[in-house]
Amino acid sequence: MLLKYIRDGLVEEEHIVEFSKGESSKDTKIYYLRSCAKPLQASLLVDYKIHNEFQLTSAEIALTCASHAGEECHVKLAESLLNKFKVKITDLKCGIHPPLSKKSAKFLEQMGKAPNELYNNCVGKHLLFLALCKINGWDIKTYDDKNHPLQQLVKEQINKFCEVTENYPITKDGCGVPILSMPLANMVKGYKNLFSNPKYEIIKSAFKNNPYIIGGEDRLDTEVMENSSNLIAKVGAGGLCIVYNTLNQEAVGIKIQDCDMKSRRIALLEYLNRLNWGSFSYDNKIKTLHGDIVGEIVLK
Repeated sequence: MLLKYIRDGLVEEEHIVEFSKGESSKDTKIYYLRSCAKPLQASLLVDYKIHNEFQLTSAEIALTCASHAGEECHVKLAESLLNKFKVKITDLKCGIHPPLSKKSAKFLEQMGKAPNELYNNCVGKHLLFLALCKINGWDIKTYDDKNHPLQQLVKEQINKFCEVTENYPITKDGCGVPILSMPLANMVKGYKNLFSNPKYEIIKSAFKNNPYIIGGEDRLDTEVMENSSNLIAKVGAGGLCIVYNTLNQEAVGIKIQDCDMKSRRIALLEYLNRLNWGSFSYDNKIKTLHGDIVGEIVLK
């Protein structure tokens, strides 16, 4: 499909959009999972009973699945996990970046404070990785290495959920740990298999009960979940988002080929509306700075 920006009858922009409901296709493109992998990785939390061992709250479980915006609520949960797992901030290999939240970034700047690893949107996943290493007696200093038993376990777990049998490319994600690639259809299968399995009910509940922890300010997955009672959503870098419908146990994935985040939002919300999975509002009008409408954004 194409998302077209039409200004007074002239197509000014076109964004190629791929949607999948999990059907296999001969003409298949391969994409990196990016942060859409997080709930699949977090399933190991259940398999190794980490939620029981460390008495995790639903919000803390949500943080292990999150690409959070670095707001106070997120950082406090990261600090709590740091203490519960008895690890140090220096053990984290996720790196440092400014908060994704503009408000949080501005607040830190005004306070003259620099962000640390706890503001990294992937810190919850990394904290879970450290917990898995500790509970299995694995070296925590090299947990980011693709040959580490943790990363081999993660690879096996994701491929199982996503029904992947081929050896697709693996690279380092932005936060430094290995990330797998596969067709969009397999990503969607992974979400169906995870969220429809009663064994992983606490992962599903963590999403449903803590949509703001999963993302936060101006995050698409949070927007989808806060405006629906039956949808679970998770974004990934590179123009990805996967949505699971708890009512019919179906899922849909979206990939914007040029990774444009505004286009991803409009295309996904429009597609969910067409599926009758919700009634999402968005502004598809193209306007001047004076508010004059000069065109519209359409999905065809």
